[in-house]
Amino acid sequence: MQIEAIFLGTGTSQGVPIIGCNCIVCNSSNFKDRRLRSSLLIIIDDFHILIDIGPDFRYQMLKAEISSINAILFSHQHRDHTAGLDDIRPVYYIKRKPIDLYAEPTVLTSLKSDFHYLFSDLNYPGKPQFNLNAISNNPFFVNNIEVKPIRVMHHKLPVLGFRIADLAYITDANFISDIEKKKLYGLKILIINSLQQEKHISHYSLNESLTLVNELKPKKAYLTHIGHGMGLHDVVNSELPSNIYLAYDNLKLSY
Repeated sequence: MQIEAIFLGTGTSQGVPIIGCNCIVCNSSNFKDRRLRSSLLIIIDDFHILIDIGPDFRYQMLKAEISSINAILFSHQHRDHTAGLDDIRPVYYIKRKPIDLYAEPTVLTSLKSDFHYLFSDLNYPGKPQFNLNAISNNPFFVNNIEVKPIRVMHHKLPVLGFRIADLAYITDANFISDIEKKKLYGLKILIINSLQQEKHISHYSLNESLTLVNELKPKKAYLTHIGHGMGLHDVVNSELPSNIYLAYDNLKLSY
């Protein structure tokens, strides 16, 4: 099974640069220091699975020259991971086939509230159609592709990471139990959030994410959901172990 993963965005909730900030990262001219809100697209045999759909979704799709989404997995209900759902409309109208949404019941409830007009019984021109699928911390299938959820904690908020084959994606986390870590062994690629150099209340810091990678021992690891407090991409990336990388927007992986 050939898998391609595209980082549509690798930034934190405010993105990088941050409005009004004059730090060295926000003023950087390096495209790798310019980060849209975090989202990952996984392509398996031309089937497109999106993990989270943030407020930059429209621009991300145009930038990546992609126009197809078959299914969306939601890690949690925070707006930087859900706010782009309205922009799925032109994607839906290309094929006019309902798009499958997979999320925990609390997240589905939040989506129905935030986008009540998309989920109401009232139909109107331009309204996309969805198939809603409630998931839990148990494996499920998307188009015959097995997805294994991983329960992580975002301070006090339960969040789901996802493992597909030998790739796992975890965003907005600062704690994973030993039981859940067992789902993350034997990976070819681990993608894990790493917000900044300093310790944070709800995200892994750089040292914490490196410690986790060293424990889980994937063949390669990519750090994402990065804020301007991480430092300049090229400087930090050059100091990382040889199998660990700072991700950047539109980075493509395949295996």
